[in-house]
Amino acid sequence: MMPILSPIDPGGVMTLFFRRIVSSIVLGLALAHPAQAFDTGAKAAFVFDMTTGTVLLDRNADTPLPPASMSKLMTLYVAFEAIRDGRLSLDERLPVSRHAMSYGGSTMFLDTTDRVRVEDLLRGIIVLSGNDACAVIAEALSPDGSEAGFATFMTQRAQQMGMTNSTFKNSNGWPAPGHEMSMRDLALLARHIITDFPNFYPMFSETEFQFDGRAPRNSQNRNPLLSLGVGADGLKTGHTQQAGYGLTGSAKQGDRRVVFVLSGLESAQARARESEAVVNWAFRQFARKSVVKAGEEVARAPIWMGEADSVGLTPAEDVSTLMPVLGSSVLKAEVVFTGPVRAPVKKGDQIAELVFAPEGLPETRVPLVAAEDVAKGGFTARLRTVSGLLLTRLQQGPEGAL
Repeated sequence: MMPILSPIDPGGVMTLFFRRIVSSIVLGLALAHPAQAFDTGAKAAFVFDMTTGTVLLDRNADTPLPPASMSKLMTLYVAFEAIRDGRLSLDERLPVSRHAMSYGGSTMFLDTTDRVRVEDLLRGIIVLSGNDACAVIAEALSPDGSEAGFATFMTQRAQQMGMTNSTFKNSNGWPAPGHEMSMRDLALLARHIITDFPNFYPMFSETEFQFDGRAPRNSQNRNPLLSLGVGADGLKTGHTQQAGYGLTGSAKQGDRRVVFVLSGLESAQARARESEAVVNWAFRQFARKSVVKAGEEVARAPIWMGEADSVGLTPAEDVSTLMPVLGSSVLKAEVVFTGPVRAPVKKGDQIAELVFAPEGLPETRVPLVAAEDVAKGGFTARLRTVSGLLLTRLQQGPEGAL
């Protein structure tokens, strides 16, 4: 039988204070004992299971840090949007400015005599981490034709996408004061690239790109996981002296996809070891479990001034989570909402949240919606509600009096 969540005591005869209601429930799900936390040497890290929405690791994930070349992912996302919207084409050839040519570090060795196809520039950024290629794209899409103008646009677009801890000063992650991203923001960006642009995403698994034969020493993808057979298929490495070694990566095994971000490692070798270890940990130490099906009622919320006294609460979509593979227990959850709920209510209205946190893992919050319509009550329903409030006041005695 589903629990009915009781309304908070009224604050007066005709006035009801709507307050936050929290009710504990137990879901019939065999769970595991707490997973052993992954002991990473990264300064900051974030590991996220895309399939279930489960956060597996959060270490300084909301701290803005220098992202180095991992910030090139934002340049790529903006470029993908421009191509999708018809403002840029893969076959279009873009000029190379003196500013773009001036970049050192990882480059495509472009010069001002070049006009480079957009598709080659994209591969030059993804596979070769070309600083010059980023600047060419940036100047082509910038509102004012400058890389600085493009960086401002990147920051604004990132904010729109929910990346609130990201600020860009250039298109490629070249060291600059204030050029920062959080690990959670990078994971969110990776998820957007994977889901929004599945036609471009296969480029991130390419291990080699030979551009015009001019950069034989810079023709290999630096992602250390692509050739290991662990399901890795992206996304971007990064390194500067200030940022250390980092990787925004993703891997898919079976029906699960994991996105992870590591930053602040001491060497390329440490980055390779940590990245492989975190992928193995995420897939081997956790199993996917169903929590509740879409449409399955998990609780009922009281209704204020409605034709019915309560309304069913259900998730709009199937809910699953990851559990450590050993042991068993019971999943305790909370239904949280501000109530009682005012009538009228329409089926599908979001009313509450199902909140649960398997031991050893961060909290998960799932929207709960109304399972049916509840119309606003007529005179009889209103009279019943007021009578109930009067009775409650009488039962409370002097302490509850107005």
